[in-house]
Amino acid sequence: MTVTIRPAAPADVPAILGFICDLAAFEREPDAVKSTEPMLHDALFGADPAVEALIAERDGQRIGFAIFYKTFSTWTGKRGIWLDDLYVTPEARGSGAGAALLQALAGIAVDRGYARFEWWVLDWNTPALDFYRAKGAVPQDEWTTQRVDGAALLRLAGRG
Repeated sequence: MTVTIRPAAPADVPAILGFICDLAAFEREPDAVKSTEPMLHDALFGADPAVEALIAERDGQRIGFAIFYKTFSTWTGKRGIWLDDLYVTPEARGSGAGAALLQALAGIAVDRGYARFEWWVLDWNTPALDFYRAKGAVPQDEWTTQRVDGAALLRLAGRG
């Protein structure tokens, strides 16, 4: 019943997309996922990968994943890791998979000499907030997220 963490492989793409859909449903956005298996394969394993992923397994079964990418801080002059998604199946929660994924990501940041490991969490997801606080995460409440997409992105680019 030991949880193991490993880098994702191309054969994991269908499971990753399934985890993404499950996460979107949990986050009350079940119709928001536009990713496809070919898109994820290219993002993870194409000529110019945009992201990396880790897979959590128990007894040879995939039970969770984390997708992350590199960031850069002008203040530290170093790269960091941005955790885009972390998901553990409901039946595997409490198994240590989430903690193992976070530990593996922190280890990657340390091994690569990165300065930061950051992510978002929904403000209503108190189990996740409590879990992250217990791991030493500190909220950045003075910052707000800004986003431009769709028609507004086209207008800002002068193309719409």
